[in-house]
Amino acid sequence: MPNFCAAPNCTRKSTQSDLAFFRFPRDPNRCQKWVENCRRYDLEDKTPDQLNKHYRLCAQHFEDSMICRSSPYRTVLRENAIPTIFDLTSHLGNPGRRRKRIKELSEEEIRTLKERKMDAVVPLQENHQTNNNDVEIQIEIEDSEESAAMTEEERYNKDYIKSLFEIVLLMGKQNVSLEGRNVKDPDGVYSPDNFQALLEYRINSGDEVLRRRFDMLPVNQEYCSRFQQEQILEVCDRCIREEVMRDVRNSQFFSIIVEDAVDLAGEEHMPIFIRHIDDANNLHEEFVGFLPCDDDAEIMAMNFHTTITEKWKLNMEYCRGQSYISSSKISSKMKVVASRLLQKCPQATYTLCSSCALNIWLAKSIPVTGVSVVLGVLEDIYLFFSKSSNLELELESTITSLFMDNMEKGNELKEILRSEWTSRHDAFEIIVTLLHPLVLCLDRVACDNSFRWNTKITSQAFVLSSALTDFDFVVTIVILKNSLSFTRAFGKNLQGLTSDIFSAANSLTAVLHTLNEVIENIEVYHEFWFEEATNLAAKMDIPVKLPGRFCRMQHMNLQADLTSENFYKEALSIPTIQHIIQGLKDVFSEQHLKALKCLSLVPSVMGQLKFSTSEEHNTDLYKYDLPSPETLSAELHCWRVKWKHRGKDVELPSNIFESLHLPDIKFFPNVYALLKVLCILPVFKVENEKFECGRKRLKSYLESTPVDQRSSQLALVNISYDSKHDLDVMVDMYMKIVESNAKFEALSPNSQMVEEV
Repeated sequence: MPNFCAAPNCTRKSTQSDLAFFRFPRDPNRCQKWVENCRRYDLEDKTPDQLNKHYRLCAQHFEDSMICRSSPYRTVLRENAIPTIFDLTSHLGNPGRRRKRIKELSEEEIRTLKERKMDAVVPLQENHQTNNNDVEIQIEIEDSEESAAMTEEERYNKDYIKSLFEIVLLMGKQNVSLEGRNVKDPDGVYSPDNFQALLEYRINSGDEVLRRRFDMLPVNQEYCSRFQQEQILEVCDRCIREEVMRDVRNSQFFSIIVEDAVDLAGEEHMPIFIRHIDDANNLHEEFVGFLPCDDDAEIMAMNFHTTITEKWKLNMEYCRGQSYISSSKISSKMKVVASRLLQKCPQATYTLCSSCALNIWLAKSIPVTGVSVVLGVLEDIYLFFSKSSNLELELESTITSLFMDNMEKGNELKEILRSEWTSRHDAFEIIVTLLHPLVLCLDRVACDNSFRWNTKITSQAFVLSSALTDFDFVVTIVILKNSLSFTRAFGKNLQGLTSDIFSAANSLTAVLHTLNEVIENIEVYHEFWFEEATNLAAKMDIPVKLPGRFCRMQHMNLQADLTSENFYKEALSIPTIQHIIQGLKDVFSEQHLKALKCLSLVPSVMGQLKFSTSEEHNTDLYKYDLPSPETLSAELHCWRVKWKHRGKDVELPSNIFESLHLPDIKFFPNVYALLKVLCILPVFKVENEKFECGRKRLKSYLESTPVDQRSSQLALVNISYDSKHDLDVMVDMYMKIVESNAKFEALSPNSQMVEEV
């Protein structure tokens, strides 16, 4: 049965915290001091025996000097320990949260408590910290009457600002732009923006605080300036992120994932996610904000590190993984960012991300224009057909007519089209197979004379058909399909079961060996690939030719004997294979492979290897993260024996998640620590989808929000709509910002309008 902390406003319990919990002392005098400091008047009539038996205080309420930690496995209070650290005010902002009734003290009683705390702490400092006589003694007993001393004007201002925050948070959660129209029509009638309109609606609905504030304003006057709205958004952004960062810091270890750049109101920003594991051993992947792109890679790397450490207050010493999903346009910059981060934090292993297939990641990193064009066209094709069920039916009908002789293949293709096929390991194989049906379907839509499709759809179909019937597109998808076929099985294993990931870590050498053979014999391989591309083009009456952009750029220096086959060999096949090889070497460093090989700690992998594993040399990477590294070898032996001689009805845990939730895992502290660190690496998928909803919510926000209305702060509010918002904290932070700018008078009730702060 869990122990609950008896301190007011403390919600800790033993099942959710590694903190020690202490019984009330049986000594009457000392027990009375504990009760008095708690200020729980419902405990005053209980005997020391009753308190000792039924009530506990957690270690958070004792000075460090009161606790003796002679052993990592045991925490003991000193004989004269008195609790002195209590939160006696947070309930004031939440009157419903009063399960533990707090006794209000007089000034004399508070002075006595402070003196008692001084008497308890100072002698211990003299005995145990004689070399540190200037230690500052923190006294956290606050006078709860301070809130009562707040003037009517201050309380009114706070309520007014709280109303503004409530409106901004509501609009952010509902993904409503703050701006809207905010113009005058030709007749001179003022049309407010969305924020002003909602503010006015709230006033008309009976909000007396807002009504009193704006009663004397002209009807065309802004209730809240754009600058003030930006300040409110900035505070919301900081407070919401801090909620996440607090959980991350409590988890200690974390990893960073940076997604491909997105357009926010005309500027490119990269979404950032943080992975961490909570007290219940659940892996979380949280969206925490955006990082602006910069033309200079070194500046971007510096800004990235500064944002995380100084703005978001994360200690990079605890970063254990980093992953970047970026297009070829900025992939070279992200390699610089990863390299600089590794220099500062050597244990931040550079890995793949489980949300991106290896072949797609490799294709995005190839700095060849034709490859970037293909990836963009594939995304456009997917969006074009997914936005209309009628278009999907038209494509399925086309597939049915072309695969009459092979209905099984046709049905398989239809099923693939219902998934996010552009993100699959075999995406380029799929597009090669679907190229003919796609072109026929798009031509039917573009040339429709029955007015079944509107002009916008027919024009889009024409543009996409033209892109697909360009020989440059055809040869590029064929070469990508064949080049990435050597890494397809390897990449699929990386997103498979834990045993598959472990096998992949041991097969990289073979994959690189095969790719090196291809580059050595590229003449032969390219000949076959180009022949396949020309046959596919001939099937759809696509002429084989050099890219138009190349001919236009080289029209004065174009070699007369340059053939299409030789051009694509030098411009596409060779660079593609070279960048695939280099990309694999970059991301699968020795450090990364060691981490993957630590998966032999998972019992199912042990069983696959007949329990003849030896993990010690791979775990060196994390030896400083272990509670008792000197006992690791013996502990690993016991771990293997435990699973080798298990009962017949006991199944082997198949992944890290199941292993972390074993009832007796904490009897193996080093194994437990290793599994927790491995779990947060970006290469492993999040088992429970509800803990990685940030990526889906971000995608939904980007799809539903026009580019010019996107905002980094509103995006965070929208994506974190279910996070806890403490309005009082937000309001206090906002007021401090205004005060620091010496412009608090703009918010006073005497002002007739809200000016820009």
